Amino acid sequence: MHNQLPTPHSALTGLTVIDLTRVLGGPYCTQILADHGANVLKIEPPSGDETRMWGPPFVGDTAAYFVGVNRNKEGMSLDLSQEQGRAFLRTLLADADILIENFKPGTLEKWGVGYQTLQQEFPALIHCCISGFGADGPLGGLPGYDACAQAMCGLMSVNGEKNGEPLRVGLPVVDMVTGLNAAIAILMAVNERHTSGLGQHLDITLYDCAISLLHPHAPNYFNSGNIPGRTGNDHPNIAPYESYATGEGEIFLAVGNNRQFALLCQKLNHPALAEDARFINNADRLQNRPQLREVLSVILLDYKAQELAQALLASGVPAAPINNVAQLLDHPHTAHRNMVIEQEGYKGINTPIKLSRTPARFRKGAPALQKPLM
Repeated sequence: MHNQLPTPHSALTGLTVIDLTRVLGGPYCTQILADHGANVLKIEPPSGDETRMWGPPFVGDTAAYFVGVNRNKEGMSLDLSQEQGRAFLRTLLADADILIENFKPGTLEKWGVGYQTLQQEFPALIHCCISGFGADGPLGGLPGYDACAQAMCGLMSVNGEKNGEPLRVGLPVVDMVTGLNAAIAILMAVNERHTSGLGQHLDITLYDCAISLLHPHAPNYFNSGNIPGRTGNDHPNIAPYESYATGEGEIFLAVGNNRQFALLCQKLNHPALAEDARFINNADRLQNRPQLREVLSVILLDYKAQELAQALLASGVPAAPINNVAQLLDHPHTAHRNMVIEQEGYKGINTPIKLSRTPARFRKGAPALQKPLM
């Protein structure tokens, strides 16, 4: 991300977004839009987005959690449960392109500012609703949370050691993928509006987004009837595709074809291993995975994970050291890719979306909580 230029122009310059979201999925979405030039106004209730208090650590009196997904936004506080607050919201929507919210379904309707009402007043407004399950159906209207979606939608059932308990993925993957899908949906609707001149309702749920992540587990189930289970770091369809201990650190091998396996054996100075009848093809290696693991585990103890991974990658074998967060953030390639931004007292993960002519720009850190306007 670059500093603001005297006449900044980004891919979404000119779009105005009214952001009524809180916690993660919605704010993650609107930070993407804000990074790329959209004018995002984050409207919080008088008590603020609850993630402001999700610390330590804190940046001043605001949790790092909140700071990490709310940069480049303007801030405002409104009590939308009061008619005055909703009236002011309407004045903002008159000049807005997009409304994004993650209220419990039915809340805005109860307040008289649901999609059907706003569509009549602002026909070009794109209304993106993020919810747990949508407004109707067997689970319609119920609240949704990342960990619950991971549990309900099968992600935990395939995450963890083979003989261990189901595990939550160690980051809020459903919330963030929901935010990504919301951003994609918004940009699709903006593009379509160029033709129709009309806005539309975007229905994005944690439930749907969690289900969409079940690859290859759902295709495997559809075509075999076998219920997928936990395999630890092992890939259910490929071998060797798992982590190994080395003499120093752990390495992940992601060998996807026979050529890569032969290269791996060469780099490990055991070329004959690629000709072993047990390991000729992926199906053979998968069937004989325990024996392959036993052989490779002994060989790899003679190597260091960081050095070996670099050498394997250079030779065309997918491999990586298993880094912790500090190692990753301090990695020279992280710096080369400009993936940590440190400007004007702000430090965070930079955008991965890189455009050549209209790059993302840092304009300001997360907004402070404002006093309610009314």
